[in-house]
Amino acid sequence: MISHMMKKYLFLLIFLLFCVGLEAQKLSGKVVGVNDGDTFEMLVGNRKLKVRLEGIDCPEKGQAFGNAAKTYTSNLVFGQYVSVYVKSYDRYKRAIAIVYLPGGGTLNEALLSSGMAWHFKKYNNDKSWARLENQARKSRIGLWSDSNPIPPWEFRKSRRR
Repeated sequence: MISHMMKKYLFLLIFLLFCVGLEAQKLSGKVVGVNDGDTFEMLVGNRKLKVRLEGIDCPEKGQAFGNAAKTYTSNLVFGQYVSVYVKSYDRYKRAIAIVYLPGGGTLNEALLSSGMAWHFKKYNNDKSWARLENQARKSRIGLWSDSNPIPPWEFRKSRRR
């Protein structure tokens, strides 16, 4: 029979192991496919990992600047080795991550700076990312050159109706 004290230690050990499993992961691999501006696939060892960029939302396929965002992402990462800082996984089993580019900086910030993405404030409150979006808006670059840019979450919602 396990003593009361042993049960406490066992519970604590299980809890700590669970918390360690929730820690963010740092992974590296080669980008082998780009689905759209904010989603790509990479090889980590011999396993394919689908990555969704954390904190941003690019225009969808069929939406103004959707192809431009995909091309921009492809030019920066396709065929390249990148490092990703996985913050979580979504319901589609995609890694939600910050992506570090081979030459420095992050893909997330590059997309915001170039006007190829919205800062997804619903899921990310990074003030420096909000500033990058605002600078692109003021400069009217990328999707901000459009007279009435439609956020991708509204575009997706309108297509579901």
